[in-house]
Parts: sequence; C-alpha cells; structure tokens
Amino acid sequence: MGEFQPLRGIRVVEMSHMIMGPSCGMFLAFLGAEVIKIEPPQGDKTRYLSGMGSPFFPLFNRGKKSVQLDTRTEAGREALHKLLATADVFVENFRDDSLAKMGADLAELRARYPKLIIVSHKGFLTGPYQHRTALDEVVQMMTGLAYMTGPSGRPLRVGSSANDIMGGLFGALSVVSALLERQSTNKGRNIRVGLFENCLLLVAQHMVQYELEGVNPPPMPERDFSWPVYDIFTTADGKQLFVGAVTEGQWATLCDILGLTELKSDPRLKTKMDMINARSWTLPIVERAIAGRQSADLLRAFGEGRIPFAP
Repeated sequence: MGEFQPLRGIRVVEMSHMIMGPSCGMFLAFLGAEVIKIEPPQGDKTRYLSGMGSPFFPLFNRGKKSVQLDTRTEAGREALHKLLATADVFVENFRDDSLAKMGADLAELRARYPKLIIVSHKGFLTGPYQHRTALDEVVQMMTGLAYMTGPSGRPLRVGSSANDIMGGLFGALSVVSALLERQSTNKGRNIRVGLFENCLLLVAQHMVQYELEGVNPPPMPERDFSWPVYDIFTTADGKQLFVGAVTEGQWATLCDILGLTELKSDPRLKTKMDMINARSWTLPIVERAIAGRQSADLLRAFGEGRIPFAP
C-alpha cells in the first residue's frame, strides 16, 4: 500500500468469491481501508483452483485480513453480525436467496445497520434477467463484445476477466461515493453493480456507431480504421511490432524514420482523412520499409520519435 490512503479508518466486511466481489475489496484495500474477508470453514474455493484460476485468490485478495466463519450455524451468523456492527461497508456477490440463508438478508441488514453501505455485485441489475446466473464470458457473448473481438463467425472472449475486474472497480467507486454522501446524510445505501451492464459500457461505442451509421460495426479484426497506421508489422529479424500513427505529425515522423520521403510529400496525403483513405496502398509501403529494418533499431527510433509502438 502506498502513502495515499484516503480510506484509512474505514472497515469493510467482504463476503464474496471468485473475482468481481474480491476485486472490489482489493481496490478498497489499495485505498487504505481495513478489509476483512469472510471465508467458509474450508477456505475460499478459489484457493484451490488450478490453471487460469490459480492466480484468483492471491491476486484479488491482496491487502485483506481473513476470518473463517460457518454462517450455516447460529454461532457463525452471530460472529458475522458482530463484525457488521463495527463495519462501514459490506461487500458481497452472492445470490440474494443465498445471502438470506447465511444470515445476511439485504433488507434486514439495511434495517439493522442504517449507516452501513452495502455493495452487491450481481450478474444483472433489475429486469427480466435479474435472477439469471452470469459469468464474464456469458455477458461478453450477450452484449456483443465477443463478436467485436473475434473474426466474423468466431466470437472470442477478451483475454482477461475484464468485466469482473471492472465490476469490482465500479463497486469500489460506488463505495467511495456513498461514503462521501454519508457524511451529509448520516445514512448508508444499498448499491448493486451488474456484470452485464458493465459490459454494455465496453461496447457502447459500437452501439452508438450503429445508431449514427445504421450498419452493424464489423468485428475489430475487420474494422474500418480511423487512423493512418494502426497495425502489426514484422521486422527483418522476424519480430512483430505494433505501430500507430494517428496524427499528421506522427505520420510525418514515421515517414522520416522509415525514409519514406515520397509519402511525406505526396500531394494525395495532405490531411489525415487522405491518409486513412489511402491505407490500401500506403500500408504495403510501410510494411516493406519495416520489414527491411532490425527491431532494435526501430524500437530506438520509435521511442526517440515518440511514435506509439509495442513489441
């Protein structure tokens, strides 16, 4: 934890699992809150995952304290409520009926702890799907994010648990906002964050594009480019580089680095729109120029020229 700890002195009780809820607690811990994670008697199930799930527990539960409680028992539920009585925030990501069985019915918590801020991480917000179970991959498919990520006919999830993590971030932002509100109202608030609704934000630009243009946006591998250069190239030593030139100035610098003076001075390429519309014949020229240079040389030159790039 760094020196910036605006939530120092705030106690968070977290009863969640997997990624979305735990990431909310992690972000709050980053901001200095004391986060106490409630685990079942056998420990959080993500402690025992393998493969892509093996990082879940150590990554998303950093900076927290843990206590094991059996909320199926009266003693366990009493211990939970002793903690909640001292808490500012309660973080959870279980189904509402499951919470009630664990002694944490949300309506009862609101009545019992009027100053408590409760943030619930769900698959869907209020609506026809609110009782459905969701996963990161489910909402990526439902919202069209997977369609936008893979090639035509081959939907592909993004390469991380992006929605789960973003849901936790939205939850943490909501907690900070509710804490600020509580300073004037002296009351807590129930907050719900939806995995599906998070993902809608990620594809909102494509939805607006459809509204403006009236045609379905093509998937990202087949998209209509908005920049003169925004592509992956192969160097003389077989390394791949992403290179972006998104302004007239970057285009001119890229031409200088690659020795393409004829493109820099070409009267057909006066504006950025000219450069974008000419991609069909300018990109092969750029591709050949990069293919004739060593990657180390290009990395140095792009860095000095402040050209966006990534090996």
